[in-house]
Amino acid sequence: MLHIILIAMFFAIPGALLLSISDDDPLLGQLQRKVNVRALKTQDRTGIHARLEELGKRTERDYQDFRIRQFGYCTSAATLVMVLLISSGKDFVVVALFTALSSGLIFILIDKELSSQIKKHREAIEAEFPAIIEMMTLAIAAGETPMQAMLRIAESAEGELSKEFAVVISEIRTGLPLHVTLDSMGRRVKSVMIRRFADAVVTATLRGAPLIEVLTRHAIEARANQRNRIMNAAGKAEVAMMIPVVFLILPISILFALWPSLTNLNLFAN
Repeated sequence: MLHIILIAMFFAIPGALLLSISDDDPLLGQLQRKVNVRALKTQDRTGIHARLEELGKRTERDYQDFRIRQFGYCTSAATLVMVLLISSGKDFVVVALFTALSSGLIFILIDKELSSQIKKHREAIEAEFPAIIEMMTLAIAAGETPMQAMLRIAESAEGELSKEFAVVISEIRTGLPLHVTLDSMGRRVKSVMIRRFADAVVTATLRGAPLIEVLTRHAIEARANQRNRIMNAAGKAEVAMMIPVVFLILPISILFALWPSLTNLNLFAN
């Protein structure tokens, strides 16, 4: 029993250190650098780099922090389950099985949390898209260039799409052409609407097509898509509201309507 508890403590120490690491401590800082190197060597089979980049976390430190958090919580959860099961006197096979299951569950939950954040990020961008495109159309119609219009939106507007425009402006200032940065934004944001907008603007700027007409058409399509999305959400909400009506309110109403008749019939039968 003692050696099993020592094994559990051996697994608990790395998880606790990963959660409490500080850059000020030289020893812990050295441990953190080693863990960071190990995190970099792990294969990114789930596309964590691309998914974090879509959320605006584009540095290697962001990837390392995510992996350290993921592995640290998995180790801590596995250790906690192991200690609880061992203290309750469970068999070693049961302890190993539930330890592996708890660790895998925490790993999947953290990955699902990242996917949920990406989904909310895309929905926020698509919700902001019609208003942002209308602002860009007005700015270009007033005589500004596309870069000046995006700079104005990035400085004055708030939201996820304005942050993406700020990234485009920063890449342009580093020397990249406008069409390259727009294409990069279209690839970075996994949204069909943004991809079509980026392709249309790139094509218009390269071929010299009227940009205002392109943006106006996209603004109209974006408003139509937003209206369809709202109608679909309203339809789903209507169906969800029918569930308590059909299975709760309607049976109670029928019971109140039939109860006096049933009572009278029972009296006559008696």
